[in-house]
Amino acid sequence: MVPLKLNRAGDRGQWASKREYILVVAGSVVGLGNVWRFPYLCYKNGGGAFLVPYGLLAVVCGITLFLLESSVGQYTQEGFITCWRKMCPLAQGIGYGNFIMKLYEFNYIIIQVWALLYLVFSFRSQLPWASCENTWNTANCMVLGMSGGIEDLGSVRWELALCLLASWMFCYFSIWKGVRSSGKVAYFTATFPYVMLLILLIRGLTLPGAWDGIYYYLYPNLNRLANLEVWIEAGSQIFFSFSLTTGSLNVLGSYNEYNNNCYKDCFWLCLLNSGTSFVAGFVVFSVLGFMAQKQDVTVDNVAESGPGLAFIAYPQATAMMPLPQFWTVCFFLMLILLTVDTHFVIVESSITTVSDLFPKWFRAPVRHEIFVLIICVSSFLIHLTLVTEGGIYIFQLIDFYGSTRVCQNFIAICECLAVGWIFGADQFSNIIEDMTGQRPSVFFKVCWKYIIPLLSLISFILYLVDYKHLKINDWYTYPDWAYVLGWTMTLSSVLMVPLWAAGQMCLTAGTFRQVSVHLLQPKQYASFF
Repeated sequence: MVPLKLNRAGDRGQWASKREYILVVAGSVVGLGNVWRFPYLCYKNGGGAFLVPYGLLAVVCGITLFLLESSVGQYTQEGFITCWRKMCPLAQGIGYGNFIMKLYEFNYIIIQVWALLYLVFSFRSQLPWASCENTWNTANCMVLGMSGGIEDLGSVRWELALCLLASWMFCYFSIWKGVRSSGKVAYFTATFPYVMLLILLIRGLTLPGAWDGIYYYLYPNLNRLANLEVWIEAGSQIFFSFSLTTGSLNVLGSYNEYNNNCYKDCFWLCLLNSGTSFVAGFVVFSVLGFMAQKQDVTVDNVAESGPGLAFIAYPQATAMMPLPQFWTVCFFLMLILLTVDTHFVIVESSITTVSDLFPKWFRAPVRHEIFVLIICVSSFLIHLTLVTEGGIYIFQLIDFYGSTRVCQNFIAICECLAVGWIFGADQFSNIIEDMTGQRPSVFFKVCWKYIIPLLSLISFILYLVDYKHLKINDWYTYPDWAYVLGWTMTLSSVLMVPLWAAGQMCLTAGTFRQVSVHLLQPKQYASFF
């Protein structure tokens, strides 16, 4: 069967080279999830045994969805809303759901802000977190000076506000020219973290107590494989670290040439991501082993995940080393660079999608640059709430509810239904073969049509059954209104899919059968406005 050809909109631009595409995608998918989430999940869920569910789900869900989303973008050469309009108009709600999730992900910049502040403090002769005798840090020695809760936001911290301003300025100048500028920035931001990672790895492995930490990281506990939660967390990590169901891969793939071999790309990029996660575990747990030995405690007493690892445990450990300033600078410089390209891809993919929705308004170079400036300035002003003393509570709330497992799994189910069943897995395989010269194996079709929807549905249901309210360090419980706000954020993206489909069915003229056929068929024209 000859693949369906779509007309493609011009004047969008393309990657200057294949190398820039690889670097930007690598920079986007290799982020903090590899450093502060994967090692802890591995330690917590059976050590080396965790690699079994992780590796299996990386193949079944990770690579297959990575190929699906990249190929959809490359085939349509559109953002994550208009790409679905072309392939399956009834599924446009997937794109609008992605867009809302992206707005919540803008808050990711606060990690960069915290890391930048810590980097500045790292050049002091006495590291601020080496002691808790200061007026501005907490009993947990956290430099961010947390308030008592989300009810008490306190004042804006000017040093964090300056870091926020610097971060948004860097983001603007990284993306203001579109892929022409972001592709160039990625030469540094996507490669230099690996230099820092290598330096920290060598240092970590030479520390006393390092191998005790690595033992905790990798010692296999096969009994944990019988726990369903271990498999759920492995799948969640795959979705998070591979940037699946967020729309970013669609947009980045849309700037490729039609004949780019996205089939081969997805294997190498997924392997790079998982390999980085595995190596990062040695960096983290070698230092935690050293810290445990220094404090004469076991590693499980110092092992943490998320912000607690990056901004409490690891800085305290580096403060105990010879030349602490150097190792702290290396660590926070790596964190900053890991967040920079992930964040500017989040913003760029959103801007690209809006530009593709309204090409006459935003594709002209001057208008595009002004639009990017408006987005960055308004986001900076909104994010000033995140640099208050209670800002970390807002961030944790958005992070927990804005892009939850519910959102990820629901969007995955919808994508697979749209491509595997409505558009057709066979026709989609024909398209990939036409673009790349390589036909995906039948395994991919089976995953798109059956395995991924089934696993995502199970994970979706289990999340709802086992749901527990967000707490901070097991001591702070949010007020009821915050949980209502959190679930509103979750539903705001999930409900876009059925509501948009229902709205289209109601507003399109014709009988139910005529409307259904019309909205389920791919569009064969390029411009909609």
